[in-house]
Order: sequence, then C-alpha cells, then structure tokens
Amino acid sequence: MIFYPKSYFNSILEIDSNFFLKNNIKAILLDIDNTILDTEDNMVEGLEDWVKNIQNQGIKFCIVSNTNKKKKAERMSKILDIPYVYFAKKPLKFGFKKAKKILQEENNQNIAVIGDQVLTDVLGANRCKMYSILVAPLKSSDIWVTKFNRLLEKQILKKYFRENNIEIKNKCKK
Repeated sequence: MIFYPKSYFNSILEIDSNFFLKNNIKAILLDIDNTILDTEDNMVEGLEDWVKNIQNQGIKFCIVSNTNKKKKAERMSKILDIPYVYFAKKPLKFGFKKAKKILQEENNQNIAVIGDQVLTDVLGANRCKMYSILVAPLKSSDIWVTKFNRLLEKQILKKYFRENNIEIKNKCKK
C-alpha cells in the first residue's frame, strides 16, 4: 500500500549502517520536524555522530523538509554538514527530485527517506519509488495541519502495525 512505510523504527538512532548497506541505500533524505528536531528545537541527542558514522560507509545525506523557515533548515544543514531542501512540499515529488539532483544519485531505489509522517514523508517517498522509513515522532505536539494528518495516519498505522506485527516501544513525549 502506498501509505505503508517499507520499514519502521521507534527512533532514527535505531537504524544502523548495516541496515542501509543491506538494503543497497546510497543516499538518505532526512525530515527535520519531529524526526531529528523536536517541537522545542531540541535535536536528537547523538544525531551528529549517527550521521558521521553512516557517512563513513559512503552514504550521502540531504535534509528534505516542508518547513518554510529557511534559517531552521540552514541551521540543521550547518550542524550536520549536509545539504538541504526546505519548503519541499511533500508529498509532491518536487523536493525529493531536487535532493536527488543535489546528491547526484541516479537510482531512486537507492535512496531512503526518513520521516515521522505517513501523509508527507512515507507517501512522498513511495510515490518516488524511494525506500520509505517511518520513525516515531519525537513529541506529540504538532502544528494544526499535522494534527489533522495524524488523525488519518492513526487509522493507517493501526492497520500497518497489526499486519506487520510491530510493537510500539517508544511513545512520543508530550
């Protein structure tokens, strides 16, 4: 199903370089909001080391975010020393294609997209035939549009988790 991620993790830090190598991933597109940065602008602790470790395996990164705040995307880009696409308009293909061009990765199937939302990150990745990875959101607070999306997501994920026998360990923090 187009709304189902190819893989699910409770935290981005659970995904190790072997997972990417095993799945022939050569590039990773990272969402910002509630994936690597919580709603209070706190970055996932250990993220910089995680990115460097994955990069040491020859895997490239690019931030792809729907944020319209260029400074936020720019700041994360500088901290992680990776390029960025902001105002990506996910799930439209625009931002994914732009990141693919930046990373000079030819094959969409070698690109993983990591994000916390089904209706933007997963749907967009699947529409582009990229490897979709859903992670649990860092916090339960969201902007109004995302709150609405989460209502629809909840129904999709309930079925996905049941069908794939996935237990949720890490409920997002308030």
